[in-house]
Amino acid sequence: MIEAAKPDEIIVSRRRILLAAGWAGIGIFVTTLLSAIARFFFPRTIIEPPTRYKIGYPPQYSEGVSERFKKQFRIWIVREVNRLYVIEAKCTHLGCTPNWLAAEGKFKCPCHGSGFTPDGINIEGPAPRPLERFKVALDADGQIIVDEAIRFRGERGEWEKAGAFLKV
Repeated sequence: MIEAAKPDEIIVSRRRILLAAGWAGIGIFVTTLLSAIARFFFPRTIIEPPTRYKIGYPPQYSEGVSERFKKQFRIWIVREVNRLYVIEAKCTHLGCTPNWLAAEGKFKCPCHGSGFTPDGINIEGPAPRPLERFKVALDADGQIIVDEAIRFRGERGEWEKAGAFLKV
């Protein structure tokens, strides 16, 4: 005769354990999937840097290259005799930040040796094209406004377009 299980003993079958493990695995998978979807729709970025900002008044810049905002905005302000423009401090080869070598009168990329003239034209190294310029304009109070959302590329002949430089 088969004895009945005592009420204080709990017998768990192998089938019930495997079923519970399977459901736990499915639950973990669904939780991971839902959290990935949630991170896609709610990224962790708090604020993005502004694309428009003021950099001062034209008389504050003497003729030549200014590195005043190189660290803050990754730009150089270049003033020539009758114009002022803003160059992005980013090599067109792999995106490194070139250095301004005043003694040699050129920008030199430390990563792969690309060299650029003060107006941004590539003269040496593997850089495929000139440095890009940002749109510049004067605000109502006379300050220079840089707009990084609008870029001008030299190889397309855009450096002579309105907004690529300021007449000073």
